[in-house]
Amino acid sequence: MKIRGSLMRIGLAVGEMAGRAATVDDLVAQVQLAERDGFATAHIANIFGFDALTGAALAGRETTTIELMTSVVPTFSRHPLYMAQQALSTNAACGGRFSLGIGLSHIVVIESVLGLSFEKPFTHMSEYVEVLAPLLRQEAVSFEGEQYRVNAEVTVVGATKPQLILAALAPRMLRLCGSKADGTITWMTGPKTLRHFTIPRINEAAMAAGRPTPRVIAGLPIAVCDDPAAARERAARAFSLYPSMPSYRAMLDREGAGGPEDIVIVGDEASVSDQLDHLEEIGVTDFLAPIFPVGSDRDASIERTRNLLVERVSNQ
Repeated sequence: MKIRGSLMRIGLAVGEMAGRAATVDDLVAQVQLAERDGFATAHIANIFGFDALTGAALAGRETTTIELMTSVVPTFSRHPLYMAQQALSTNAACGGRFSLGIGLSHIVVIESVLGLSFEKPFTHMSEYVEVLAPLLRQEAVSFEGEQYRVNAEVTVVGATKPQLILAALAPRMLRLCGSKADGTITWMTGPKTLRHFTIPRINEAAMAAGRPTPRVIAGLPIAVCDDPAAARERAARAFSLYPSMPSYRAMLDREGAGGPEDIVIVGDEASVSDQLDHLEEIGVTDFLAPIFPVGSDRDASIERTRNLLVERVSNQ
């Protein structure tokens, strides 16, 4: 099967997002392999394992071309001043190849786990970005809002501004992202929703603000296989938590999907390649690929999916 050339960048999930326990050495090795295979970006989640910014800084010192991105770091638990300080330090360690992906997380994490208030999440994020964005440019900030009152600046010698990527799903968040950030990263958002809802809103906001066309990074589980029905059953079990989260449930409902099994990218090589082509055609600029294993041979399943993605990036 001949895979056509593509302008859509392919990024690979590493570490915790890839469903693997990651020591420092494991994480660095995964990023090094992703770079050797030609992937554009290594996406590092910030869940309850290894700190994503620390991981990006360490991997950045051991690589030369691949972009390192946090996908994503929750904002409630880190003051924007210190988020900027760490992001600039990480970008200096990466030689300018780091992009900062941030997001709200979820009410169950912020309130039940961290014991913080999740009240007015949009106010929180809009104020957070107002403080963070100039600090990432190493400009002084004097801001007084409802949740943040900040007078500060940060200087990291040798650092350049990292791209700011905002996890945005709802309309107001997409408008904020388009007007203030360099792009968005989505998860559990299907192609119909991306085409008719996500991409038009973020592009319109960017145009109105006089900003460049933003990146649209779409994250969807992917598996090359011969039995798509079995793969979807596996996806329903593996990603069963997401339909219970309000933000993801809203995206699934907008897509007309019962659950993650209805939007995962599965099928044989030709089918999966066609689905990736479709994402590019509707305006997705980057694809985030968390490979999930299907069938009885986990390693063979992962290898088959990875081989397709490697062949795709080799044609870019």
